[in-house]
Amino acid sequence: MALLKRVDSQFFHAEIPYKPMGKYAHFLTIRITESYPLFQTDGELNKTRVRAGIVDPTPISRLAMFKRKQSTPERLVGRELLRSYGFMTAEECEYNVKFAMDNPDCIIYGFAIGDSGSEKSKVVVDTAFSITAFDQSHETFTLNAPFENGTMASKGEANSKPGEVTSRINQQDHIRPQVFFPSIVTLKDPTEASFLYVFNNILRTRHYGAQTTRTGRVRNQLIGVVFADGEIVSNLRWTQAIHDAMQADTQSLDPLNEDSVLDAASQTISDLLQEEFIVHTDLIGEAFKPMLDEVKTLIGSEEGIRSILQQADLEAKAYAEKHISKKKAAVK
Repeated sequence: MALLKRVDSQFFHAEIPYKPMGKYAHFLTIRITESYPLFQTDGELNKTRVRAGIVDPTPISRLAMFKRKQSTPERLVGRELLRSYGFMTAEECEYNVKFAMDNPDCIIYGFAIGDSGSEKSKVVVDTAFSITAFDQSHETFTLNAPFENGTMASKGEANSKPGEVTSRINQQDHIRPQVFFPSIVTLKDPTEASFLYVFNNILRTRHYGAQTTRTGRVRNQLIGVVFADGEIVSNLRWTQAIHDAMQADTQSLDPLNEDSVLDAASQTISDLLQEEFIVHTDLIGEAFKPMLDEVKTLIGSEEGIRSILQQADLEAKAYAEKHISKKKAAVK
């Protein structure tokens, strides 16, 4: 039985195919920081030097949100739900330790267990870039630590114990609130259940980057879904197009106006898709709203979310039985 009433079933496979079959679902997402997250490697914020826009040739530095900084938190949200509704246990499947190889997380997002087996991810996420330049998008904070008596440690200050000097002082760059990262999440060869599983993970995920229990709050604003027979434009090119469309605002507004960003994102992705050499069906802006409303209603009830997880689990186990069991037997 179809879970979605307002989406044509032709966009989905009846079962998860073993080989690529040329169906793609692209989730058009604007990731908006709502606290002070850290997307960093070796203690420094990830950034890169690129052209400002497609039209604007000015070189600028932009913050970068690497693909694993995006996909891993979303994947972990899905795994949490699978455990919560009894479709997976922590003992049988532990992330990056021991994969069960037959649940929706393993089959949709992939896994690799040495000689025991592997499955390529059907979710493709590429590095996302901030619309605004690095200098406008981060702040440097001085960190210190309080003692139990309420005083704050500072560099070179004597500790509460005589003769000891505290070193609990540091500086750390943080990404500012209301920094925007356009990001396209692609699901290859979706079934209806895998589509809804990934859709739900994107909507539910709220924390990204380091120190996710204390900061890193990010909101995912979906502006559309594109069904196609191939991959579409890159995150960088989309970001550059938004920069061109908002060039006056990017120079005068700090932070950027969210409504203006979303309008520019919708318009530019529509324009960029017209340049693609693929067959595509675009649900963007007002055309996307009926689908979004239906999905939110479905995942907003225990019955609805359970139906998605149950169907995704049935499909994953059928796929694993048919394809992964054969690979495991061949290895033996």
